[in-house]
Amino acid sequence: MSPAKIVRIVNVVAVLAVALIPGIPMGGLILAIVGLVLGYYVASDNRIALVLFAVFLGAGGDGALDSIPAIGGYLTSILSSAGMALAAASVTIFALVTYERLTED
Repeated sequence: MSPAKIVRIVNVVAVLAVALIPGIPMGGLILAIVGLVLGYYVASDNRIALVLFAVFLGAGGDGALDSIPAIGGYLTSILSSAGMALAAASVTIFALVTYERLTED
């Protein structure tokens, strides 16, 4: 199993744990660290899609499913946690793109 796949699995588990288990101490910090690492393993073809998805979730897209009875709150919490992790991954992507542009020939 590749390191990228392991990081993706850890990211999904962290997002679900922080979203569905109330009271996880420093859940935001966990998502930030996992997201920063995730950003390093995003393929260059998928970088724009990840950043756009992070912007969408950060701009309120995570609350779109809140009105669904019984499960809307859970779905909103999951999408909100995913948005936090993807925002951190976007920071890594911005740093990688900047480094790649500064070091290209």
